[in-house]
Amino acid sequence: MYPTRSRFPVPTLSRRAPTLLAIFALAAGAVTLPASAQMPPPNSSPASAAPADTERDQRFARWIADFSASARAAGISEATLQSAFEGIRFIPRVTQADGAQAEFTRTVWDYLDSAVSAQRVVRGQDRLLEARPAVDAAAARYGVPADILAAIWGMESNYGSFTGDIPTIDALATLGFEGRREAWARSQLIAALKILQNGDIPRAQMVGSWAGAMGQTQFLPTNFLAYAVDADGDRRRDIWGSLPDVMASTANFLARSGWQASQPWGQEVRLPPGFDLLLADGEQRRPAAAWAALGVQSIDGSPLPALAESAILLPAGARGPAFIVGPNFRTILRYNNSTSYALAVGLLAQALGGGPQVQTAWPRDLQALSRSQLLALQTALNARGFDSGTPDGVAGPATRSAVRRYQQSLNLPADGYPTLELLQRLQ
Repeated sequence: MYPTRSRFPVPTLSRRAPTLLAIFALAAGAVTLPASAQMPPPNSSPASAAPADTERDQRFARWIADFSASARAAGISEATLQSAFEGIRFIPRVTQADGAQAEFTRTVWDYLDSAVSAQRVVRGQDRLLEARPAVDAAAARYGVPADILAAIWGMESNYGSFTGDIPTIDALATLGFEGRREAWARSQLIAALKILQNGDIPRAQMVGSWAGAMGQTQFLPTNFLAYAVDADGDRRRDIWGSLPDVMASTANFLARSGWQASQPWGQEVRLPPGFDLLLADGEQRRPAAAWAALGVQSIDGSPLPALAESAILLPAGARGPAFIVGPNFRTILRYNNSTSYALAVGLLAQALGGGPQVQTAWPRDLQALSRSQLLALQTALNARGFDSGTPDGVAGPATRSAVRRYQQSLNLPADGYPTLELLQRLQ
């Protein structure tokens, strides 16, 4: 559960024995390791280490020493620091995964093909039957539908079958040291240390994704501290192994993030001919009755859901399906700030409850832009005077707005969807 991340697993290290960085950390005063932990791992020695890796490990050790001082000031005990940083390792593939997040590097239809596959739906229905007591108890307590909780469970860990195998402390320290999101990583690492200090989970069992998300529904450490619930009464908040805790924690997060009971997340709709695509940016909110007055209809002809603040979403541009989405869709975005992810949760929940899949065909002939191509698109838009913000290779609201304005200047359908053809025009 974090703004920008994927569920691609990164192979973990088989052991946490320290390398040279532990020795440099000792010299820097970061931690005091026992003698047995100060030995390098098998088949590794200072002489065999690449010079670049040795230099990086020295810098990493200094970063850990600096961070430890901040952690002490935040109330983290020496015992907790000792437990957390004994054998700390820099994990290169964590930084590699940080630039390859599935929600932002694949077309929405490709993402949904796997996220809401028939296999995932069938498995989810089976697992939901097994987990009914825990799921229903959380749904009743917090007012979040069981199908939504099951869908997030399915998206985050394939219903508990894979919760990640990267040591959380190592992953967050790696991201903090790498520096692209240092302030964020440092805050998450402080939170992770507080979780260890509170006794919710031992260091060896605190594992998760490359970005530090943990448990069966992938909570970031700060969200764990804020929202995790001990629902089974064992005085531990165990989102790794306790289904009552997993479901109650997830429902508590959604409820406190604005989930509105008895309202749908949204549904697929059909836009009338000549519909003003500038209204379909996913941000302009109005009552569903106002959209109906403009000719927007549900796919099956039934009345639109009674949403007071709804928006029209075109996740694949004018050629793809359209959706009306309400406040609960925006709540799912707070769980993971990706339109593809939020749409997948809604559609998977719909399928788990026996509802229909998307009826309108996706424009599968369109090619997804790579991150470098999106960077080039953003740079070219800025150069032409269509402000897309600081180029980052992610098609966020500012980029889509700039694309709309550029499309308008060419008298093209202003759906805000970045395509290879638009990039070629700009270049």
